[in-house]
Amino acid sequence: MSWRTLTYFGDSMLLIPTAAIIALLLLWKSDNRRAAGYWVAVFGLTGLIVSLSKLAFMGWGIGNQRLDFTGFSGHTAMAATLWPVMFWLVGGGFSAAVRGSLIALGYALAVLVGVSRLTLNAHSDSEVLAGLLLGLVLSSAFLLSQRHTRLRSFTLVQLAAAMLLPLLLVSQGKTAKTQYLLQQLSLQVSGRDRPWKRTDMGQAARPEADAAPARQ
Repeated sequence: MSWRTLTYFGDSMLLIPTAAIIALLLLWKSDNRRAAGYWVAVFGLTGLIVSLSKLAFMGWGIGNQRLDFTGFSGHTAMAATLWPVMFWLVGGGFSAAVRGSLIALGYALAVLVGVSRLTLNAHSDSEVLAGLLLGLVLSSAFLLSQRHTRLRSFTLVQLAAAMLLPLLLVSQGKTAKTQYLLQQLSLQVSGRDRPWKRTDMGQAARPEADAAPARQ
């Protein structure tokens, strides 16, 4: 599996529909009717924190030059929030040991997404680590809140139906334009002519455009 394929497991084009599927499956397979609402709140909170950190930098240059930090790695944070919960949900009908192993697999996948962001030079170490910690904290908080929740098992047909859309999205590999949308929003709310870039840190903002850095 290539690094670009791995990094797609943190792309919003895949994760947002998958998060919606998780919410629907929780309504169906969970005995806790509030679980779906909690999940939507946790996933939404991750996206909000990531987006605000990126807007703060692109609009006002709020970051840390020493740490090379311009905002949370969204791919890493969202992957670390979603995949442990997805694997926990899929493993609902198995023993506690199997469920624990599946959750660990979800965490491992999130780590690999973070490594892929570094390998592809999309983020700095601090951004990936911050994103990983953010996602792990929120997904772990959700899982702890559901420790008494009972999940009904999936049949193979049900599991195949639930995974159909995510697998189709992975096979197509179309990426979301969230970075571009956040850049446009940052310009609107900050009133700037161009977004702050990594190369702007530590110096006064200039009106002329700079060459785009390798990491955004």
